[in-house]
Amino acid sequence: MSTVQLLNIMENIALTSPITKNFINGSLSNGQSQTMDVFSPVDGSVLSRVVLSTKSDLDDAVHSAQRAFPSWSSLTLKERVQVFYRFRQLLEENIEELTDIVHMENGKIQSEARAEVLKGIELTEFACSLPQMINDEIQEVSKGVECRTTHVPVGVVASVTPFNFPAMVPLWTIPNAIALGNCMIVKPSEQTPISALKIAELLKEAGLPDGVLNIINGDKDIVEAICDHPLIEAVSFVGSTRVAKIVYRRATSQLKRCVALGGAKNHLIVLPDAHVDMTATNVAASMSGCAGQRCMAASALVAVGKADHIVERICEEARKIRVGENLGSVISKEARDRIEHYITEAEQQGARILVDGRNATVPGKEGGFYVGTTVIDYVRPDMKIAKEEVFGPVLSIMRTNEIDEAIQIENDSEYGNASSVFTQNGSMANYVMERVSAGMVGVNIGVPVPREPFSFGGWNESRFGVNDITGKSSIHFWTKLKKRTTKWNPEAWTNWMS
Repeated sequence: MSTVQLLNIMENIALTSPITKNFINGSLSNGQSQTMDVFSPVDGSVLSRVVLSTKSDLDDAVHSAQRAFPSWSSLTLKERVQVFYRFRQLLEENIEELTDIVHMENGKIQSEARAEVLKGIELTEFACSLPQMINDEIQEVSKGVECRTTHVPVGVVASVTPFNFPAMVPLWTIPNAIALGNCMIVKPSEQTPISALKIAELLKEAGLPDGVLNIINGDKDIVEAICDHPLIEAVSFVGSTRVAKIVYRRATSQLKRCVALGGAKNHLIVLPDAHVDMTATNVAASMSGCAGQRCMAASALVAVGKADHIVERICEEARKIRVGENLGSVISKEARDRIEHYITEAEQQGARILVDGRNATVPGKEGGFYVGTTVIDYVRPDMKIAKEEVFGPVLSIMRTNEIDEAIQIENDSEYGNASSVFTQNGSMANYVMERVSAGMVGVNIGVPVPREPFSFGGWNESRFGVNDITGKSSIHFWTKLKKRTTKWNPEAWTNWMS
């Protein structure tokens, strides 16, 4: 798809100029904002300019949500989810357009962009099922006295989303939070703001009342303003651990509830008995999918014992993955340079480059930002590339002869998003799963992401807050419990509850 074609799509979502605007109270708004360029990592071209919102713009969005809250929250859950039944249908009807937007603004290959939208449809389906999942508890707790709990929406809430899944991560939060009765402010990444605007347009078409969802664009200044705003009751965040900590501390210091998902360093532990082909294809796909720009990517492999035959097959699979064909771009020139620096530094420190993805280009798209698949062997646990999140299609291999040492390498990581073990031994798989310090674990799977209704969320420095961001666990984040105790029979004997 060309830039001109994407701009035509943007015109179809009511953009009369190549500016990605805010969406407040059901309408597009420039506000009082300056703008910055949005580049396509596919070819380096300028896609759009995005507004950088002010605190005044945020106030407009929050007050719009606040005005919409009484009528929206007064509807029953069954009434609210009808919007999302229609929205799901619109996602399917517009899947090609959304796929193209994600591809151009994020750099994913078309199949990955489409898979992201399909996952968004699955998330919407979960929201549609909420009336069947939330049941009030009711019990006669004393003679003539009844207690009941109900889930009540929090109020005006906010979600700050990252560049790497510009359609899916907003749909982690928007359907559940809004279906549960909240009104919402979404701040997409300033690097990928177009997908969120399309989602807002489709929700309006699905019948969502004006003000229930507002899109506010901007950079870190507007994130800080969201954390500080006195009328925003809850904040969700997805991004780097460094920023997640800042957001969590700032939001909770303002007495808001917050769940902030950070980075990851996911370890795959490979035992000598692992199925060679299954392991190689899963590991290669995990490390390279979405150009490695996902918090569930396999970035570190710990080979236990004699595993050369498996490492060789992984390299064979990695070489089949080529930029511009089945491997997309990374988000920016700065990201590309940072990833290549990690590779070069590891090589200088004695690691062995088995597959080298540096200096990758795509004919006809020389201005794009590409890093090829890279496999690095004999990485030491003390190297930066072994400890830090690279966020690129890079696999670091560490060697050990002991399973407990492999587990210790994983557990020494400050992160705790995901971990998998590759083996044909069931008891050994359980041994590893019980001992690794990660919120999501798997056996013989490179990306152990739970599917709905199971929730997404890591441990340690990969998540801050007490609830997960999706699935059943998210219900407790987006609602608060109201406990009702009633007594109607005056003849009932008096007890301590009276």
